[in-house]
Amino acid sequence: MPIRPSAAAEIRQLVDALGATEDVKREAAIARLAVLGSRAVDHLLRVYPTTTAPEVKLGILRALESSADARVGALAAATLSDPSPLLVSAAIGVLRSLLGSADSKTARDALDALVAVVVNRSRPTDCRLAAFDALRELPSSTVDPIRQTLSADPDAELRQRVGHAPAVIAESPDASVWTTAVEGRLPSSPELLKTALAREGSTARLIHLQRLVDLVRAQESRERDAGRREAWRVVRGALHQVLASRGSRLALYDLRDSLLETERLPVAFLAALEEVGDATCLEPVAAAYDASAAGADPWWRDHLATAFRAIVHREGLTRRHAAVKRLATRWPAATADLMART
Repeated sequence: MPIRPSAAAEIRQLVDALGATEDVKREAAIARLAVLGSRAVDHLLRVYPTTTAPEVKLGILRALESSADARVGALAAATLSDPSPLLVSAAIGVLRSLLGSADSKTARDALDALVAVVVNRSRPTDCRLAAFDALRELPSSTVDPIRQTLSADPDAELRQRVGHAPAVIAESPDASVWTTAVEGRLPSSPELLKTALAREGSTARLIHLQRLVDLVRAQESRERDAGRREAWRVVRGALHQVLASRGSRLALYDLRDSLLETERLPVAFLAALEEVGDATCLEPVAAAYDASAAGADPWWRDHLATAFRAIVHREGLTRRHAAVKRLATRWPAATADLMART
């Protein structure tokens, strides 16, 4: 398996980028921190209480939401008392990601924190509704008693919004599936999101496609069933292919990191690399090619070689290029083979 380099310096740079004025730079930093997952959590937990910049705090919470790491629960629960509605909303998203934690205490604490917000009549309506929405995917045996309690709440808008169970979005693959997914709540079925992507992908905002890449990857990591995990991975590959077809490198970081996984990727990942991969992608491609040398998977090796060749030709790289020289030092046999194929 390819060796991952130390991420400490990169994490510090990404945290600095959370305060950027450019939306794309800030969103890219959040996305990259989310991909780093547990490797970034400790650093983010240390930085959060030391910064006063609201945009940095918001970015940290969004990155932590994708991690679904049990260590972030206490921070999210404490942030529910913050005067900033944006930070409270982000904290609710973090707690929502912990409701399905394999650690029963983590899941229970997240549930208790959200329910406390829902039933607190001094809270703004939007905040209480956001907390209730975070609970909607839980079993009805958990949600129905809360809904019953709220039926006598003096807030008329809240009573009207939570007074009946919503239609299950998994049964209605329409535009609401896409909208809800972009907001952070994926449908129960990966096929529904794939269908919505086929309809919306050509016109969707690029930043929304990139956000869905991160959300789907986080969902993959939570799936215990190998079949469902693979189904979500197929959707992630389709998202990459749509981004690539529109000439966007916004989620290139995820393509690079995905090559470090031990499982073979769907062909859409390689197709996206062929379209938009740059010199920074050569190292993970070569590492994956080298790691596959001992296996018996010519399909995977051929597709890696095809992606490598496409990048080299598009970027105009030769054996004298610094990136290629680095490859030759680390993976001499694989690099020689790959360059021979170009």
